[in-house]
Amino acid sequence: MLLETARLRLRRFQPEDAPVLAAYRSDPAVARYQGWTAPVPPESAAALVREFADGDPGQPGWFQYAIELKADGCLVGDLGVNLDENRMQAELGFTLAAGRQGCGYATEAARAVLRDLFELRGLHRVSAECDARNVDSVRLLKRVGFQQEGHRPANTWIKGEWTDDLLFGLLAERWGQLATP
Repeated sequence: MLLETARLRLRRFQPEDAPVLAAYRSDPAVARYQGWTAPVPPESAAALVREFADGDPGQPGWFQYAIELKADGCLVGDLGVNLDENRMQAELGFTLAAGRQGCGYATEAARAVLRDLFELRGLHRVSAECDARNVDSVRLLKRVGFQQEGHRPANTWIKGEWTDDLLFGLLAERWGQLATP
């Protein structure tokens, strides 16, 4: 386990996670605003899990946390951090199984990762971007303290259409203000 909250464990992926990852990433509603196309075949999920498991959260590049419920050990999603080469900035991304959305798990996981990035690792800035139509992700990012910094109309060609991107940022100074009672 790498991080823990009241209800969640954020840990490395394990081989037995592949079928669950394939299931939630194969859901068209979950994949709608993501960079992959559903369905995610079992062999692709197994390869992703192996890749995720080999990652190092302290090294530049993407590291994917498995989000697991403490109560029953069920994998409910994943959260990725793309640590910049300078180790002072990172990008955040997240995916949650459709049946587990709306329970506060993504918010709880994001706050745990942001706490780690800002308070333990001393990062200066964390950014995120999402499809402008993904109102749930926009609400989540704002809920954990991100501020919208930009809107790029018709910026990304994905799944046969041009989509608008919203850009978000969160500075360590703002995180400190949010974390102070």
